[in-house]
Amino acid sequence: MEILFGVIVGLVLLIFLVVIHELGHAIAAIRSGVVVEEFGIGFPPRAWKKKLKNKILFTLNWLPLGGYVKLQGEYDSASNKGDYGAATFWQKTKILFAGVFVNWLAAAVILSLLALVGMPKVLPDQFSVAGDTVITSQPVQITNLTKDHPAEKVGLKVGDKIIKFSGQDVTSAEGLIAVIKQNKNKTVDITYDRDGTENTVKVALGSDTTGGILGAGLGQREFIKSTWSAPIVGVATTVQFTGATFEGLGNLAVNLFNGVVMQFSNSQQANDDLAAVSDSVAGPIGILGTIFPAASQAGPVQLMFLTAIISLSLAVMNVLPIPALDGGRWFTMLVFRLSKKNLTKEREEKIQMIGFYTLMGLTLLVTLVDVAKLF
Repeated sequence: MEILFGVIVGLVLLIFLVVIHELGHAIAAIRSGVVVEEFGIGFPPRAWKKKLKNKILFTLNWLPLGGYVKLQGEYDSASNKGDYGAATFWQKTKILFAGVFVNWLAAAVILSLLALVGMPKVLPDQFSVAGDTVITSQPVQITNLTKDHPAEKVGLKVGDKIIKFSGQDVTSAEGLIAVIKQNKNKTVDITYDRDGTENTVKVALGSDTTGGILGAGLGQREFIKSTWSAPIVGVATTVQFTGATFEGLGNLAVNLFNGVVMQFSNSQQANDDLAAVSDSVAGPIGILGTIFPAASQAGPVQLMFLTAIISLSLAVMNVLPIPALDGGRWFTMLVFRLSKKNLTKEREEKIQMIGFYTLMGLTLLVTLVDVAKLF
């Protein structure tokens, strides 16, 4: 039931992020004199429609996969009054990137609000304002278990909070790891908290071999809390995460290229690079079926933090010069403008269609990888 609730919450939030993205396009188009013919939530078949006062057709559709905005003359060579194609280059640029701006702004607003209550600290050098920052830490938790190793054998579970280890209070994951190493091959008492109840178990630790001494991954969530500087922290952190996202995409592309090329040499490095790509990417099933349910169970702060990161990821992805995405449409328009060649409707549709099918193929591939991870 919790997983189903997480899927529903995730679906609603993803639709919201896509809808505000499309709303950004619509507002920019109207301000540029371009006629907005339809604004839809979800994708056809159509479930309900209503003509608004400004003559925009508002629709609700049965497929809950986001939303869309339909502009009059939505190709570069259109020339009638009110057509997208009749707008100036600068106006088209604003229309295409308005959705990116709205998603980026949404991430900044969410992170600013989180800074007031406690924003998760996920980067070693994550931005904060000295003098207006309090960093709080949750108890050390078990994040994963190695099968048939000491922690699993005594019944410890993922999510258990380690309170004491061998009679010593646990204050940090790094400190606990150091103490564990000092006690390898010994039997120690571990006091842990599970759902508000403390328990103590005796654990016979192993040696430093594959799987670890305890056989458990340990993590500690830290939170950055601010007051007057919260908006500054929110915006600066969004800038910081934007750079980290571009860096991550670059590493992903390098690993994918190296993995594919080195497959011809049967190198283990090729398998490692492709595995890194697989672990770094999540599709619809991974986001809705795993990531969002886990975040919703972790609490509203983690859920909103994930929403901000996904909104930022949508912004970054749509900046990339990939046909069928906003950045790709702008890049295509720019190339033909600089080359002084005519970007006909047929050419534009062909370019965008190739990009669309490529994206759908990648989405299908990632979805298959997500399914494989479930088994």
